[in-house]
Amino acid sequence: MARSVIADSGFLVALVRRDDGQHAWAFDVSGQFSAPWFTCEAVLSETFFVAGTTVRHKVAEMVRRGLLVCDFHLAGERDVVLALMDKYANVPMSLADACLVRMSELHGDARIWTTDHDFEVYRRNGRQKIPLLAPWW
Repeated sequence: MARSVIADSGFLVALVRRDDGQHAWAFDVSGQFSAPWFTCEAVLSETFFVAGTTVRHKVAEMVRRGLLVCDFHLAGERDVVLALMDKYANVPMSLADACLVRMSELHGDARIWTTDHDFEVYRRNGRQKIPLLAPWW
């Protein structure tokens, strides 16, 4: 089992919105991994943009309490992240997804929590499948 997890926006929204179709799954799996959970600023931006006020408040509280930690610095990973976005332009890959793929390369023992099927297409370190925690697994 992975020692750490990297959270995508779909997972975060599902976790805190009881009316989300994946809420039960997200709530269930969240109890299997102790905090902190990791993410990046791009995921938080995406989550805050697409989510309602309640979701923003709950996710912000997770950040304040140290349960959710931004553990990525785009400035130092810029070229790799942009290359990933170029490689997967046909998907298309968002900045948030590219950052998470790069985080999975940097933290090889981590799994990505996601509800996004695009992560089945993406590869890390060239051709390696990304270890996922997803509702279809």
